[in-house]
Amino acid sequence: MAPKVSENYKKQKKNELLKAARRVFIKKGYTHSTMQDIMDEAGVSRGALYSYFDNIEHVFMEVLKFEDQIDIHFFEEDDQTHFWKQLTNWVESQQRNIETINESLLICKTEFFLTTYYLGNRGNHSYVTERYQKLVNSIKKFIQKGSERGEFQPRLSSESIALYLISFLDGLMLDTFHLGIERTKVNDQLKVLVFSLKEMLCPIIEK
Repeated sequence: MAPKVSENYKKQKKNELLKAARRVFIKKGYTHSTMQDIMDEAGVSRGALYSYFDNIEHVFMEVLKFEDQIDIHFFEEDDQTHFWKQLTNWVESQQRNIETINESLLICKTEFFLTTYYLGNRGNHSYVTERYQKLVNSIKKFIQKGSERGEFQPRLSSESIALYLISFLDGLMLDTFHLGIERTKVNDQLKVLVFSLKEMLCPIIEK
C-alpha cells in the first residue's frame, strides 16, 4: 500500500509546481508554454503534474490565484502596524513590481485574456472577474477598518478609493511595460499616488 500523503505535503508540492510554472510563463509567455515545459522546469513526471492540474490553462489560473494572495495578504489587518504605514508599504511593493516588470506575468496575462477569455470562453472564466472584485473588497475592508479605528477619515467612499488605486497601478504598470521606467517616471508618479491617497483618506499619521 502506498504511503498516505499529508495535506500539508500536497499544498507544499503544489506551491513548488506553481513557482516553476510562473518561471516558465515569464520566460516563454502564455501561448508558447506547455505542460512539458513545466515538467522540465520542476523536474517532475507527467503523472505528478497532472495529479494537480488538468491543462496549461488550469495551471495559469492557479498561478494567478497564487499571486493574488500576496496582494490580498497585504491588506489583512496587522495589529503591529499603523494602517497608513501598511498602505504605503503596499505601494512600495508595487513600485518594486513595476520596476521589475519584465520579470512579471503582465505579458502572459495579456495573452491569456486575448486567447482564452475574450475569444469565446468568457463565461468559463468567472475567476477573472472574481479576482478583481476580491482585491477591491480587500482594499475596501482595509479602509473601513482603518476608519473604525480612527486612523482614516476618508473623504470619498472606500469603494471609489479602492477602484482608483487599482486602476492607477494597473495603468502605470502597462505604460511602463510598453514605454520603460525612465519615460513613465514611476517613482514620481507613485509619489503623486501617495499624495492623492493622503488627501482622500486623511490618515492620522504616527509621530
